Amino acid sequence: MNDAGSSRSAMMATYTPPDPVFVAGSGTELTDEEGKRYLDFIGGLAVVSLGHAHPVVSAAVAEQAATLAHVSNLYKNALAPEVAVTIDRLVGGGTTRAGGQVFFCNSGAEANECAIKLARKWAGPGRHRVVAALGSFHGRTLATLAATGQPEKHVPFAPVPEGFVHVPYDDIGSIAEALEGAPAAAVLLEPIQGEGGVVVPSSDYLAKVRELCDEHEALLICDEIQTGLGRTGHWFAFQARDLRPDIVTMAKALGNGMPVGACWARAEVAAAFGPGDHGSTFGGQPLALSAVRATLGVMEAEDVCGRARRAGARLGAGLAGLPGVVEVRGAGLLLAARLDSAQAKEVAARALAEGLLVNAVRPDTIRVAPPLLVSDAEIDQALGVLQRVLAEGKAQEGRS
Repeated sequence: MNDAGSSRSAMMATYTPPDPVFVAGSGTELTDEEGKRYLDFIGGLAVVSLGHAHPVVSAAVAEQAATLAHVSNLYKNALAPEVAVTIDRLVGGGTTRAGGQVFFCNSGAEANECAIKLARKWAGPGRHRVVAALGSFHGRTLATLAATGQPEKHVPFAPVPEGFVHVPYDDIGSIAEALEGAPAAAVLLEPIQGEGGVVVPSSDYLAKVRELCDEHEALLICDEIQTGLGRTGHWFAFQARDLRPDIVTMAKALGNGMPVGACWARAEVAAAFGPGDHGSTFGGQPLALSAVRATLGVMEAEDVCGRARRAGARLGAGLAGLPGVVEVRGAGLLLAARLDSAQAKEVAARALAEGLLVNAVRPDTIRVAPPLLVSDAEIDQALGVLQRVLAEGKAQEGRS
């Protein structure tokens, strides 16, 4: 919004959001400043996995804010060890601990920064290269931008940090070639590419990458920023392949809207860091971790993994039957509908006007990532909106 008496916003022009200004939310619903209600099937970009203003999380944050919000990492934190143990158990599948250690930060980009630094420290001098995939997205800091496999995003900020090699996703031969070409510290991959269009690799791809990493003494880093914490029907997407990564990064859903991220690593890898090697002023503060503790508690109590599988099957089947949809990709409640034309932005705009939030991740691809507690009725309502807007789009094409 513009300042009074000025035609220029005080905000940097890094975003170009559509008109609705949202002022309240509850569960899967958002309300704008005009009082109009919307179904949120973006979920804050897979962040509010328990829905907006979840009462348990809201109460935990309010209580902590009135008790102790921040002290700094110069002193011990009562919540951090407890939450780290829970994360370690979820990385292990939810029943047994995985035997790793956790660093807390404020975002997914920072979690990936931590992972990259840790891998380089573990590997030692001369083995700093990180192999990543084309089409990937790992963040917008300079290092995570360099790791992101979208060269067009590098151009305005060149030169980006060196040491990152990009290969085609789901192409095991290209990773083998990259690892054989020169020593590498790590391979950094999303188990499912989210911003790349919800791209699911071949069933044996990640297992073969694991084998190559072992062969070449490189770490395997799984970026679970978008896919983690129940979104794909498992606590982490790598668990669908019985994979054992060396480092796992997470954020988004971790605090159900509170800015927080984490980097988990096997204990022997985490041991490469010593005091002063890495840090974050706000990372792991009591306020953020109160949200994480409450969020993870609700997630386990509500069996969000099972709910994501069941609701995802209903939503995926519904998407597949919509006019103009030629493919549905994804897992659980991270799904993409590929259209038969490059109309994704127009479809998302028409859906917004009808009270439904979805987003276009590719010119021909719509992504949906609703809260994991979404109801069947809300799924059916969202499908009804998409049915109308896609049918209207087809009708307009026929008239043009």
